[in-house]
Amino acid sequence: MDSTLDSDKWENWHYGIHATLMFIVRDDEILLIEKKRGLGAGKINGPGGKIDPGETPLEAVIRECQEELCITPLNAIKVGELCFQMSHVPDIRCHVYRAASFTGSPTETDEATPVWTKLDAIPYERMWEDDRHWMPYLLTNTSFFGRFIFREESMQWMEMQTGMHWE
Repeated sequence: MDSTLDSDKWENWHYGIHATLMFIVRDDEILLIEKKRGLGAGKINGPGGKIDPGETPLEAVIRECQEELCITPLNAIKVGELCFQMSHVPDIRCHVYRAASFTGSPTETDEATPVWTKLDAIPYERMWEDDRHWMPYLLTNTSFFGRFIFREESMQWMEMQTGMHWE
């Protein structure tokens, strides 16, 4: 990977998009989505999206789950934070949450199709390239912080840390 791309810019890094992701993990399954539109359309991911003005990250991720899958996560906990330098869209700071339960029934919407997946069969080949590096931490409830540099949809550089303490 090209570690010289923009890895020296993290010290003064500013994001343009403040976002969230949610993963419902219960028993031996995880609730993913097939994204229908926007950044990452056609990829498998977790529900989530941009934080609206005045919203906390937790409020935003719950709203996004309601809009994308018609569910409300219960007792969500923040497990990670991801920072992305992107070549084709504004840079992104993303808060990653996990929950074990929810109300409602995962329902297809114009934004997403729900995809229940066995934990040992997560379709990383259909996901963003960075997911395979931090998803194992999410699955073991290990807090994490990751920084990634993408050129288009190709990851050029990454750095991961674990053992973070989130509010």
